Amino acid sequence: MPLTTMCTSSGFEPGSRSQDLAPQLIAALKEREAEDILVICGGVIPQQDYEFLQKAGVKAIFGPGTNIPEAAQDILRLIREARS
Repeated sequence: MPLTTMCTSSGFEPGSRSQDLAPQLIAALKEREAEDILVICGGVIPQQDYEFLQKAGVKAIFGPGTNIPEAAQDILRLIREARS
């Protein structure tokens, strides 16, 4: 299962260029018929932006302090679900 990640240290603040990156990546994948690639974001992302990113197609979001083993389990679960 293909997977790509995005990480930002500046957050996805309203009106900022970084807020558009995930939707642009997802749109580019769709244009290339690569919708099977899971998009995951991490970094300093305000909690209020999670819903926007999820609606755009981001499958998981991991912020600062994320428990790495739990994140790995979440990602493996997403991959298993996408395969079935």
